[in-house]
Amino acid sequence: MTDVVAALDCGSNSTRLLISDGPGRTLRREMRITRLSEGVDASHTLIPAALERTYATLREFRTLMDANHVTRGLLAATSAVRDAKNGEQFIDDAGRIVGVDARILSGDEEATFSYAGATADLVLDERPILVLDIGGGSTELAVLIDGVMRSFSMQLGCVRVTERALGSGIVDRDADRRAREMVRSELDRAWDAVPEFATLSGRVRLIGLAGTVATLAQMDAGIVVYDRDVVHHRVLSRASVQHWRDVLAAQTPDERLAQPGMVAGREDVLTAGLYVLDAVMERLGVEELLSSENDILDGIALSLFDV
Repeated sequence: MTDVVAALDCGSNSTRLLISDGPGRTLRREMRITRLSEGVDASHTLIPAALERTYATLREFRTLMDANHVTRGLLAATSAVRDAKNGEQFIDDAGRIVGVDARILSGDEEATFSYAGATADLVLDERPILVLDIGGGSTELAVLIDGVMRSFSMQLGCVRVTERALGSGIVDRDADRRAREMVRSELDRAWDAVPEFATLSGRVRLIGLAGTVATLAQMDAGIVVYDRDVVHHRVLSRASVQHWRDVLAAQTPDERLAQPGMVAGREDVLTAGLYVLDAVMERLGVEELLSSENDILDGIALSLFDV
């Protein structure tokens, strides 16, 4: 009997599913914008509307898992659930709905799974690889140095920066200042906690994951309909990051949604994600990054196959 596994990611902004029947082999990959983190930064509680959106998606995913004869799996919850007072209750309920193991990942675990997924299909060179995973509530940095994983989870994400500093509409001077200060403070904290990050300046290969980078890749390519072959391993310049950050900052969410490549559900938070991305690139002294559609889901699936 074929071993079919399911990896599920309950993130702050989206809920996602990967069904695989072997390392690197995808049967189904799905994403739904559920905004589980709505209000969590202020209340430290997963609110009923966000919970129901996520539970409805998980019920849909369970149906897909049944149709594909999934034998086992893992549901991972990240920043929003880590920060919520009712996070454990959510993980219990989510596990019952999907019928597989479910747990809350630490920031280091999240970074390690993301690194494994993002680097599995890369052609390596002499440069160290830093994997940057910009989520809704947190941003993970992970790099392998001398065989040791160095990682840090920053309290930055496109939803968190939007809610706390930037706002979802046209960005004025005060909002711009608040966002830049928030991002800079967290980057200072990361570089203080992991001194090895400072040794990477100008010589690191930066790999970007998740919705902010994937949506930027679509907009950079000017494609309206998602095409994995176009987005995956697309090289993105820092100039493109800054261009789209500035263009979107001057627009309303409705105007942003009309941009070719914009993903519905990200129009109010993508700008914040680009603030984070640009600041990380500046701190690392790099002018380009590689977009990867292989991410934490692929890392989780690989772990289920013991790879």
